[in-house]
Amino acid sequence: MGEHATSNRLAVDQPTRGADRNRSLADQADPATDEMLLPSLDDGITLLDVKGGRGVPILQSLVLDHLLLHNGPAFWVDANSHATTTTLAQIAPSQRLLDRIRVARGFTAYQHYGAVCDLPTAVNKSIQMSTTDAGAAGRGDPSRDEDTSHHTPALIVAPAVDTQYRADDTLGETHAKTLQARTLTRLASYADGYDVPVLVTRAQRDGFTEPVATVADHHLECEQTRMGPRIVGEDFETLVFPVDDGAYYQTTFAYWRRLLAARAAQVGAEPTTPAPTPEDVGTGVTAENETVSATADPLLDAWTASGSGGR
Repeated sequence: MGEHATSNRLAVDQPTRGADRNRSLADQADPATDEMLLPSLDDGITLLDVKGGRGVPILQSLVLDHLLLHNGPAFWVDANSHATTTTLAQIAPSQRLLDRIRVARGFTAYQHYGAVCDLPTAVNKSIQMSTTDAGAAGRGDPSRDEDTSHHTPALIVAPAVDTQYRADDTLGETHAKTLQARTLTRLASYADGYDVPVLVTRAQRDGFTEPVATVADHHLECEQTRMGPRIVGEDFETLVFPVDDGAYYQTTFAYWRRLLAARAAQVGAEPTTPAPTPEDVGTGVTAENETVSATADPLLDAWTASGSGGR
């Protein structure tokens, strides 16, 4: 048979395994489909369990991938430093994506719960600011989901949702469980009220976090294998990624950056060069043994109140 002409479709003889489609899409400048790059986040609470580590780049990649496909900001209630800007800046295909992430941090159980309670106020403030901005009101990206708004939340993120309640010495076990349950109830109400995904993780899998699994509508399992992270969900599975010489592609930072760059090209998001920062945060090494600079770009702390001790 002759060579297939370049087109926006996958070749008819392309393997159909999820891993093969992932690799094929990552290799294309203009991916043909929005499926199988990373698992999609559906409305409701999605619990991401990562074995063998905190899985910060995995969590961040899911967030960035969702923002590439949907309009609106992400509201992130952080714990245990999951919203680190160093890794976000490394894997984000466009610096504009970081401008759409609003972060609040809680360093105690009550601060974390307070940030969750204050989220509707932060959403209302964000809507007011974006709708009064004539430029933002007139922007539209036809390559993204036209059913979502630029102003309302696209995603809510609450990593390590159990950490502060587990570690707070001022709370007894009963009170800690009660406060965590109230937090989960709030997050579930936001998922229903805003019709958006809520992505959560937990620091430990034990009796204390059984309610997190109970309230979750969807569950993603990520295992840190020797060849890289492998994600399994109801309708998604990441397999190993073979290359031409029989070796396996290591799914490290370079891999997440490559997948997100392919997604950005797919939806027409123009890559931007990260703005220089006065502080040099060091260097990193890619899977190809290339040394790259690691720059940090602070996220927008949208509902961090001054004098509140971290929230």
